[in-house]
This record gives sequence, C-alpha cells and structure tokens, in this order.
Amino acid sequence: MKKQKGFSLIELLIVVAIILIIAAIAIPNLLRARISANESSAVGSVRTINTSEVSYATSFPQVGFSATLAALGDGGSAANCTPPTLTSACLIDSTLAGKTKSGYTFVYTQINGTPSVGYTVTASPQVQNQSGVRGFFSDQSGVIRADGTGTATAASTPL
Repeated sequence: MKKQKGFSLIELLIVVAIILIIAAIAIPNLLRARISANESSAVGSVRTINTSEVSYATSFPQVGFSATLAALGDGGSAANCTPPTLTSACLIDSTLAGKTKSGYTFVYTQINGTPSVGYTVTASPQVQNQSGVRGFFSDQSGVIRADGTGTATAASTPL
C-alpha cells in the first residue's frame, strides 16, 4: 500500500471551518476596537479645538473666538502661517479644519458678538454604530459632553 502525499478533502474542510469560526469571533471585536479608537480621536479633537480657541482668542482679542473651524487651520499651506492671521491661525491640522476626522464630522458655530464671546462644537459619527456610537459637544466652557444617541448637546452628560 502506497502512502498518500497531501491532505484529504475532509482535513481541508475542517481547517477552513476553524478559520471561519475564528474570524466570526475576531471581526466584531475588531469593529468595536475601531469604534473606540474613533471616539477617542473625536474627544481628543474636541479638546484640541477648545485649546486652540483659547489661543486664538488670546492672540486676536479684538475678534474673540474664530468665525469658522477653518480659521484655526493653516489655510491649505504651512506658508500661510508666517505670521498667523485671522483666517489662518495654524492652531489645528488641516484634516480637522476640514470638518471630518477619524469617522466623525465636526460642526463649529461661533456665537456672534464683537468680540465673539463663545462658540459650540459638536462631533457626530459619520455612520452611526459603524464609525462611532457616541456624539460629543463642547463650548467655550471647555466641558466635553457625550451622548449615546450620536448627537450631543449642552444638556448631555459631561465626560
């Protein structure tokens, strides 16, 4: 009797089944990890916006807080940063100034006045339960608030 070389069909099917079971366990954990990373990035970005707004208001006291989120960025070129201006303060990266980052959309609203006395910023998942679960809100107080529905407001629970 000759010895066979290679694997039988049954052995290959068993290996494929084991791989599929491992993938079925690992993929949901991977998605949860990505959501958690996106949420952490969104909180960090809101914190960065808060810090940048304080710097902006200090640098331009006649204006107060910035008119737009883009005004905190570099206007598309680092050459615009020498010296910083009202429309190109170079305090945040161009990705965040573009209002989207790590699966979140950022909405910035200036509270009008001369000088501007406040602002609000919200971070909402681009795709609820896929890019993130919680939404975040902050204003000139610097308190970051979160809501599990994806849309946070001033009435949401502080982090």
